[in-house]
Amino acid sequence: MRVRRLRPLVLCVVLALAGCSPGVPLQVETLQLGRSLNPDNSVGTHTTRFKPDDTIYVSLLSDEPGEGTVTVRWRFGGQVVSEATRDVSYMRPAATEFHLQNSGGFPAGEYRVDILVNGEPAGSREFRVES
Repeated sequence: MRVRRLRPLVLCVVLALAGCSPGVPLQVETLQLGRSLNPDNSVGTHTTRFKPDDTIYVSLLSDEPGEGTVTVRWRFGGQVVSEATRDVSYMRPAATEFHLQNSGGFPAGEYRVDILVNGEPAGSREFRVES
């Protein structure tokens, strides 16, 4: 008798856990670049021009549920100066932020941030640091 009562409970738990993952690849709808973040991790102050002591934020906005591995590569002079990777899984629209800081200040010049999702290019943004 106990086994019969447990089966529906186990089935409910398995179905609930299966619903915790969107099961579809993350789709990046918008890339934002700027100096500050909003509470939802979207960029608050949009810009492509920064000062050497600024923190530089990039935010990836997705409008649909999705999951994947997001990699951000920050480049200066064609060289990767920083790289970060994060696994994400969203059941609703969301923003994923990454940022770049340099306590000694950034050298002036042209920069680029490249975004990859599951190893595939998902976008890039060019920006400038000015003294």
